[in-house]
Amino acid sequence: MTETILELRNLSKHFAAQRAVTDISLSVPRGSFFSLLGPSGCGKTTTLRTIAGFETPTAGEIWLNGQRIERLPPYLRRVNTVFQSYALFPHLSVRGNVEFGLRRQKASGVEERVGRVLDQVRLAGKEARMPHELSGGERQRVALARSLVLAPDVLLLDEPLSALDPQLRKQVRAELKDLQRRVGVTFLFVTHDQEEALSLSDQMAVMNRGAIEQCGTPREVYLRPRTRFVASFLGAMNWIDGVGVRPEATHISRQPPPGNHARRGTVARVTFLGPHTHLEVRLEGGEAVIVQVAPAQAASADNSFHPGESAYVWWSFADELRFESSGAPENAS
Repeated sequence: MTETILELRNLSKHFAAQRAVTDISLSVPRGSFFSLLGPSGCGKTTTLRTIAGFETPTAGEIWLNGQRIERLPPYLRRVNTVFQSYALFPHLSVRGNVEFGLRRQKASGVEERVGRVLDQVRLAGKEARMPHELSGGERQRVALARSLVLAPDVLLLDEPLSALDPQLRKQVRAELKDLQRRVGVTFLFVTHDQEEALSLSDQMAVMNRGAIEQCGTPREVYLRPRTRFVASFLGAMNWIDGVGVRPEATHISRQPPPGNHARRGTVARVTFLGPHTHLEVRLEGGEAVIVQVAPAQAASADNSFHPGESAYVWWSFADELRFESSGAPENAS
């Protein structure tokens, strides 16, 4: 059984005009990459700040390594935070930024510890550079090194990739996952980006309106969402008569296939997206449905549709997601 390093028990944080977090509980396994995912204002950053000690919880408990820490000041908690802006000292070099916390603690073996962590984040040889001389990805690695050198039990990351351009973001995302695996430190990562959470996480929790809607592995949460919100937020979803069907599980043809659900409609738009093509079909009942097909399939004679054409949209019963009015799924199969 995996050991828990961080546990939240019925944690709440209420402000004067807002209940930011209400009665959430979760367990983070030691050595894992755990993500808090949700839209802006869902409470994920407040949760992170409460764990870090920057906010005092209204109610509930925070346990780290078997010790309650919710009343401890930030400097006595064995957690460190990498902020969205990285918050590097512009007047200090790479080495100066990384060793800053150790110097304040009057720690021993500073040179060796800094050298080791700079090797881990692949910044060896750039110790003398200033922040303005670094790329966005390198600045992020300096921020990571500055936190990792203090040997935290848990590293808290608050949307650390959001300031990067899309191409660099994907590159740094892969580096971040690799770094976490190499150093073995538990990462608690806050993001609103579904693709980031799916690609990086060992486990994840989806938050909505200050509450946790579902926890699990990325595969579990994506394929078996427990609520309509999770199904819609974590990837694209077609809703047809209250039934959810992912675009990649939806098909299109000129004739209705036997043995499957099929609805007639008109192709409204064809959008080429590189790895796949989206066909938007307006059903006779008024619903707009997205069908995702591979480029070669979209270009074939049988699947080369154009706006204005009649077509049938169909899917398999096994790919349906049905939810009760409360938002919970009717079955977990």
